[in-house]
Amino acid sequence: MPPSASPPALELRGIVKRYRSGFLAARRTVLDGVDLTLAPGESRGLIGPNGSGKSTLLRLATGLERPSAGSVRVFGRPPHDRSTLRRIGYLPDGFPFPPELSSRAVLELLGAFHGLPRRERAPTAERWLERVGLKGESRRALRHFSLGMRRRFGLAQAFLHGPDLLLLDEPTAGLDAEGYLVMEELLAEARARGASVLVATHVPSDLQDSCERCSVLFAGRIVSELATADLLGSRSLLAGLYRTLARGEST
Repeated sequence: MPPSASPPALELRGIVKRYRSGFLAARRTVLDGVDLTLAPGESRGLIGPNGSGKSTLLRLATGLERPSAGSVRVFGRPPHDRSTLRRIGYLPDGFPFPPELSSRAVLELLGAFHGLPRRERAPTAERWLERVGLKGESRRALRHFSLGMRRRFGLAQAFLHGPDLLLLDEPTAGLDAEGYLVMEELLAEARARGASVLVATHVPSDLQDSCERCSVLFAGRIVSELATADLLGSRSLLAGLYRTLARGEST
């Protein structure tokens, strides 16, 4: 018998996510019936205005949150399984790392979480800090890092363990010039080794060199699939789509 096809790197089916802002408050729907499939080795953009649900979708894909309805699979398995988590690299939009710890200490802790042998954690942390231009900051507490340094540290921790699936949330937000170059190199290397990449952003230019296609998320729904070249070739395409959707017209 021929070997079975590899499962998608990421598969979302019928995803609904609701939040309750207060004890008596009505639930607010952030994602409303989202279907999205990312093939092994595919790089895809997830573009939408702020508040459209992009960060929520990525947190569901990492297993940090559970959907209110629907299913999430990463390489055919639930994302919160320990073996699956070790295959995911996640760059959050915020900075959830312990501010009192040094950059090297945090990377060593994350290396342990991702299953790196003890003897490899310190040299791996140092190597990645050097890679993102933070070699001289390994013993400095994260609370003393500038915004640009924090974003470069975020790249280091996301790529630390050579993940098979990269989930990047607004990766250029706050990134300095040195960080841009590093990110481009890291994404090119990840794609070359067959990793899958999902880049969530509200800025079309973020997708120029990393994704051939993108899914448009608006008000919690995937409303369109576009070639990135078409999106970048017309300044008015995305704005026009948003205006149409805001008026409640069909696309």
